[in-house]
Amino acid sequence: MNCSEVIRERRSIRKYVTDVVIPRRDIEKMLEAAMMAPSACNTRPWEFVVVENDAVKQQIMGAMPYTQMLKTASLAIVVCGRPDLQEGRCNDFWPQDCGAAIENLLLQAKDLGYGTCWCGCYPVMDRVKEMQKILDVTSLPLAVVAVGKPDEAPAARGFFDASRVKYL
Repeated sequence: MNCSEVIRERRSIRKYVTDVVIPRRDIEKMLEAAMMAPSACNTRPWEFVVVENDAVKQQIMGAMPYTQMLKTASLAIVVCGRPDLQEGRCNDFWPQDCGAAIENLLLQAKDLGYGTCWCGCYPVMDRVKEMQKILDVTSLPLAVVAVGKPDEAPAARGFFDASRVKYL
């Protein structure tokens, strides 16, 4: 699949084939793609928590009500921000930087044949604090990405809207 096809065929998947184990090499390829994202001053203000354990996925679903697709997903990748790695003129860009990393992860997963669903955590601080406890991290959980073999094929929801473009 080429880049254009991957972008246009990516969907948010909420139903997955159960009992599919994602090989470590595929997980690492997704994480490598995420870490190839641009970041302010190349600070790379992120860290990732891969959750394959069903009990931990259950805790995440309790803390974040819109992550119920983790019941069937093979795993979750939690993208956490590290604002402590940015200072000076690069300060406070970590949410955008992590967003770029997430998008790279989603596209790489699609290219590998997996489905994903991006579920936001930050800036809802009660969820952030609960997720920090569950994951035992001090970084700021920005998003939970469900990953697995899709068991649905939703229609595209994104589209080009010329009314939202201004040419100067």
